[in-house]
Amino acid sequence: MAYVNVPNDLSKIKTKLAFNLTKRQLICFGAAAAVGVPLYLLTRGALGNSAALLLMLAVMLPAFLLAMYERDGLPLEKVLYHIIRAKYLRPGVRLYRTENIYAPFTGRKEAPVAKSKKPKARTRQG
Repeated sequence: MAYVNVPNDLSKIKTKLAFNLTKRQLICFGAAAAVGVPLYLLTRGALGNSAALLLMLAVMLPAFLLAMYERDGLPLEKVLYHIIRAKYLRPGVRLYRTENIYAPFTGRKEAPVAKSKKPKARTRQG
């Protein structure tokens, strides 16, 4: 009797449409071909075959990356969005601030917010 391995997590299996490619891959490869091939045909007379080929590859590369790159189940545009948001749009160092809800009852003013300090390196004494 034949034995076939069945993966435990079936959510990672993607539906293939044609040529063993997903719909996303077919759309991205089609868009890359629709832009790259005419670009090559129009520029090979002026630039030469090698330069036109390199230009075509440079123009088609982003579409190939959008089609094929995937990290932790996320496509390239979501990965780039998370990287940009974490590095550039959000503050790098977040200050620890608390709100003392009992301050009006104690009659004291709230303490000023302390700036965060870098932890000192531990030294070995002995």
